[in-house]
Amino acid sequence: MAELRIRALALCVFQHKGKILVNQFDDVVKQQSFFRPVGGGIEFGETSAEAIVREVQEELGLALKGLHLLGTLESIFVYDGKPGHEIVQVYDAVFEDARVYEQTHIDGHETDGSPFTARWLDSSSFSAQATLVPSGLYELLKNAALLD
Repeated sequence: MAELRIRALALCVFQHKGKILVNQFDDVVKQQSFFRPVGGGIEFGETSAEAIVREVQEELGLALKGLHLLGTLESIFVYDGKPGHEIVQVYDAVFEDARVYEQTHIDGHETDGSPFTARWLDSSSFSAQATLVPSGLYELLKNAALLD
């Protein structure tokens, strides 16, 4: 069995006209969908801000500007039947290329090469069966006036 550990994660909320850019993840055990902003693991020797810039470039091939830390969340969860524990630095930023905001979705690739599609969703898209993660993110974004 793999060693259980706390993972350091950085996520970036790109907001436009009341919508945020998120990836969809499906938990086959719970038969539930989850939505999470773009980002990923923080590598050793890298700041969380540097991780965001790298992850967005690697996964979406896009540059960003105006990176601003919104807050830190701690998330303890079970996904696909496996326990997880993350400390998450949540950032806000804008894409350098404003044309990105005209697209309904953005195709990307995870570090392992698997494709994903990030979509712009508003707060009505999230529910008990389609949760915005990590835990506490919805409230953080509401308090920052980034979601209705």
